[in-house]
Amino acid sequence: MKPHALLLALALAMTAPTHAADTPTPPDVAKKPHVVRAPFGAERQDEYYWLRDDKRENPEMLGYLKAENAYADVLLAPSKPVQDAMYGEIVARIKQDDASVPFRERGWWYYSRFEAGKDYPIHARRKDAGVIDALSILRANEAADFAGEEVLLDVNALAAGKDYFAVGGRDVSQDNRFLVYGDDTNGRRQYTLRVKDLATGKTLPDAIPGTAGYAVWADDNKTFFYIENDPETLLSKRVRKHVLGTDPKADPVVYEEADDTFYMGIGRTRDDAYIVIALDSTVSNETRYAPASDPAQFKVLAPRERDVEYDADHHGGRWVIRTNAEGATNFKLATAADGSASRKDWRDWVAHDPKVFIEGIELFDGFAAIAERSGGLERVRILKDGASDYVKADETAYSMGLDVNAEPATDWLRYSYTSLAMPATTYELNVRTGERRELKRQPVPGYDPANYVTERLWATARDGTRIPVSIVYRKGFEKNGKAALLQYGYGSYGASMDPGFSVTTVSLLDRGMAYAIAHIRGGQEMGRQWYEDGKLLHKQNTFTDFIDVTDFLVKEGYAAKDRVAALGGSAGGLLMGAVANMAPEKYRVILSQVPFVDVVTTMLDPSIPLTTNEYDEWGNPEQKPYYDYMLGYSPYDNLARKAYPAMFVGTGLWDSQVQYWEPTKYVARLRDLNTSQAPVVFRTNMEAGHGGKSGRFRRYREQAEMYAFMLDQLGVEAGK
Repeated sequence: MKPHALLLALALAMTAPTHAADTPTPPDVAKKPHVVRAPFGAERQDEYYWLRDDKRENPEMLGYLKAENAYADVLLAPSKPVQDAMYGEIVARIKQDDASVPFRERGWWYYSRFEAGKDYPIHARRKDAGVIDALSILRANEAADFAGEEVLLDVNALAAGKDYFAVGGRDVSQDNRFLVYGDDTNGRRQYTLRVKDLATGKTLPDAIPGTAGYAVWADDNKTFFYIENDPETLLSKRVRKHVLGTDPKADPVVYEEADDTFYMGIGRTRDDAYIVIALDSTVSNETRYAPASDPAQFKVLAPRERDVEYDADHHGGRWVIRTNAEGATNFKLATAADGSASRKDWRDWVAHDPKVFIEGIELFDGFAAIAERSGGLERVRILKDGASDYVKADETAYSMGLDVNAEPATDWLRYSYTSLAMPATTYELNVRTGERRELKRQPVPGYDPANYVTERLWATARDGTRIPVSIVYRKGFEKNGKAALLQYGYGSYGASMDPGFSVTTVSLLDRGMAYAIAHIRGGQEMGRQWYEDGKLLHKQNTFTDFIDVTDFLVKEGYAAKDRVAALGGSAGGLLMGAVANMAPEKYRVILSQVPFVDVVTTMLDPSIPLTTNEYDEWGNPEQKPYYDYMLGYSPYDNLARKAYPAMFVGTGLWDSQVQYWEPTKYVARLRDLNTSQAPVVFRTNMEAGHGGKSGRFRRYREQAEMYAFMLDQLGVEAGK
């Protein structure tokens, strides 16, 4: 049946009574022969390659996506009451007129707040009158007292009439008058920079499209620097300088990166002395800097070297560098004087510790705060007067990190704390007196953390490696091997998936489920080696770790073997596709969002965004050893005639990270080969990109739909 005919049939079906026997027929799509070739002569057939359309205009392709959406509508219609119930529960846990904790910068307090019933934030500030502080502003916002507030951006007004809208970074000029920000209207993460005169409230004509979405002001308050993206690959390619009132098309290039394996960022140092261009690849870094008072020329702090990573900040007349140089695989801290352009001039400050991974540092006038992790958990260490001390945690499985500390001239360190059971909390700790004060805990109406239990477990992988697992459930949960479980994983790019509170997860726990995070290799939870052991030619460890955690949780009685669901997105969607091929019998349902599932074809095509700068993560398939290894786990290439579990696969038509055609081809081939009767739902968001729909509440509709599907497959009672 052709897609347009299927749409008509499904539309008619939605107006007619439905019965269990009236299961709709999933859409079919044409196969068209296509050969994908590797440089060394290897060939693969890709019958659905034609579904790729860089411009997103092909009527036949769009018809198929719409047909899949129509099929999903019919298939999921019986679960609509559960979807509505879950959405209602989730939204009820969100304080609709909430506000962020204000932070002070150059005499102003900045914060964001929401108004009841509205999807987007209002970014605002208040003048520091000498006695005002963060707590007083929080109390005023809670009382809807906005006297003295200056609205920077009302994103609700900006988004009016648009299917998708997102604001990128925001930067205020040093004289506090001008705001530069980026906006994205389709989810592709290609932002247009705009400038607002905060004195008049008017938006200036200086609009600059095709950027990374943020900019940094120079000290003259009329010049800013921004990153221009390549229009084809979407990679950050060059830094340009713009002067207010001039034609953006004539903006001079101050730096252009020739190596596509490097990402690019810009910012200011802690002391505001320098504007910095940070260049980052998977295996090396380079920092370029220029005086913010006269940014005429950017100098190199230390030339890039393969397998040497570093990032640098400047405060107190010196550079402070976090680096893995000289065998410091978990990173160390070093210092260097101004003008030092060679690593030989760096002096060790905090030595390397093979058991402690240094993630970052915040510099203050009288102390420093280091973000570390050990034993799979985060912690914050304070260095003051030659001594060190740790910020204490209240639970065994938690997430702790540095919060916004905009100004260095203070004795107060602001940090954040959360766990699977504890809503996000912002604290301030006085490093001189030891006083700790809670600034704000995420308000969650109707939720009591005392009713939930979180644990840190250790599962043993098949090679003997111990894998940390964070798990949460409601009090009264019995570890009798009968419950349903949702297990989440990611395991790529060295990204650590730390346990944090979620208003959506509570709806699962209240229905008797357990929720677990598998901290598998490929992340960085256990240090740098944890990452190294889960990438390139060790990538299979990521997948087997996840499966072994499932076996462990079932064995320990946290779940029934036939009631396990798995969840992952993006590179975590690759994980979902791999475990579906490797161990489909261990999962009742798999939830896969914006999944990276066509690994070999994508990595063979340098024209696809974010391909060439990820060779050091996945490997370059133009080299046969990597080609063979990647081909061994690529989900699309390893689909076979077997029984797969129920699946919910989601994508965004305008995704710039994982192109929509990867999950589209994957589902089409899966439908050809799947021998089970388990349903497969493929949902395409036609107006969004990698992050899904914009707006505060719209995404919860999508999540409620996916979770309702999961509950049905797991046999979980819809009521609580």
